[in-house]
Amino acid sequence: MADMRADALRSRPVILPDGRVLGMVHDAIVDVESTSITHLFVTSPPHQIVEDSIHIAIPWRWVRSIGDVVVLRWFPQTPIPKSR
Repeated sequence: MADMRADALRSRPVILPDGRVLGMVHDAIVDVESTSITHLFVTSPPHQIVEDSIHIAIPWRWVRSIGDVVVLRWFPQTPIPKSR
């Protein structure tokens, strides 16, 4: 993926491999030593995907592509229980 500013990802929809919308990017978590993104913080996922719609951090390695939306290459089986 081409270089981009982490703040450019904010408010982009995150799409699961099966086409469902996971939520919106709230922020990117950056490793200051390597100056690279390690996770995307996604807010308000549907309760059918994540129990109680708790916010989640998505590992950067799960990201397939970024355009108008962020498309994931992988996501665990849903729904994800809150107590994991």
